[in-house]
Amino acid sequence: MFNKILIANRGEIALRVIRTCKEMGIKTVAVYSTADEDSLHVRFADEAVCIGPPPSPQSYLKMANIIAAAEITNADAIHPGYGFLSENAKFSKICEEHDIKFIGASAEMIEKMGDKATAKATMKAAGVPTIPGSEGILESYEEAAKIAKDMGYPVMLKATAGGGGKGMRAVWKEDDLQKSWESARQEAGAAFGNDGMYMEKLIEEPRHIEIQVVGDQFGKACHLSERDCSVQRRHQKLTEETPSPFMTKKLRKEMGEAAVKAAEYIKYEGAGTVEFLVDKHRNFYFMEMNTRIQVEHPITEQVIDFDLIREQILVAAGVPILGKNYEPKLHSIECRINAEDPYNDFRPSPGRITNLHTPGGHGIRLDTHVYSGYMIPPNYDSMIAKLITTAQTREEAINKMKRALDEFVIEGIKTTIPFHRKLMDHPDYVAGNYTTKFMEDFEMGDEPEDEE
Repeated sequence: MFNKILIANRGEIALRVIRTCKEMGIKTVAVYSTADEDSLHVRFADEAVCIGPPPSPQSYLKMANIIAAAEITNADAIHPGYGFLSENAKFSKICEEHDIKFIGASAEMIEKMGDKATAKATMKAAGVPTIPGSEGILESYEEAAKIAKDMGYPVMLKATAGGGGKGMRAVWKEDDLQKSWESARQEAGAAFGNDGMYMEKLIEEPRHIEIQVVGDQFGKACHLSERDCSVQRRHQKLTEETPSPFMTKKLRKEMGEAAVKAAEYIKYEGAGTVEFLVDKHRNFYFMEMNTRIQVEHPITEQVIDFDLIREQILVAAGVPILGKNYEPKLHSIECRINAEDPYNDFRPSPGRITNLHTPGGHGIRLDTHVYSGYMIPPNYDSMIAKLITTAQTREEAINKMKRALDEFVIEGIKTTIPFHRKLMDHPDYVAGNYTTKFMEDFEMGDEPEDEE
């Protein structure tokens, strides 16, 4: 087992890792930028090393400074958390070269799964369902028509040089294909100087459902059930839950088996997440793999009573996994509390917290690094807390979340607490009837006068 772990991260995830290390009797080293000098992860680690000024490229992304901090403190392992260097193949390789265990995926695994095209090809070879589509650029309309007929409608035409939705057309029936083909090519040619097109199956009413996996150093992997992350804004997750209200036993079995197959095919080591798009007919397709711990890992821990950070550390130390798959016994929801103004297009709201009252009670978990008087720096991601409720049923978990959000007071800055409170009353959310398009029609309304 490791004697000392350096946590190459900040905020709530750094504090989260420190807590598990302490419970395992492992010494910890915090690293921090000058903006984070007063953060709780610095206070609770056994040692702390300043690694640079506030900008991430000069501190949390500065590999040489982090390796130097590990060497001067004699840390024998580095936990990267999520974000920053957690999926950086070069950093994983540098750790290996310096005989420091990187608690995460190897450089080879990160490279294999980091590039979407390579990951899709790898998963195809592993026999994991991927979004059907043309192999490369379509040569002609006739080829497009044949592929669409073989795949079945609806399909999506996409410009190979696309961006901003230009050169994209959803085609729902055969009669519309030629017109869509011509207009998409014309638009793409005008916008990008390139009218090359490819085609994918259109995923109807997509949900973003991910499967948590853990793999050991002996080629074995298991899954720890799913998380539904469909409520998103600009591809940023806002809330997550497990089990998914859309899930069936049959679908969980099939998706779980596919995720384990994916992990074992690449001999994946550590905690990771296989992400899928699931259509309204419950067909699922591989989207990407995150080779790190996820922000939303606590809800999985809550429903199966399992410490994922502890498991990461054990696997990195060479301990084999139990090898059994897990099913959720309870229902858990996570709301990401960001320092943002939901009444003002979620504009960032850094600044000093002047007053803080946190919720408590049965089934409430709060992962945060902030306190009354804490200054939220403008340099990093705006997430300041994760509020997690766990109960016997989804309805109870929602009611618990409402109560917890009502208790949660953060003054001095704007936060997304009012957004989450409104979400918990939204009829479609309450019914479990939401897709990745949910936020497109969501309206906050006007800010109440007493909240201004």
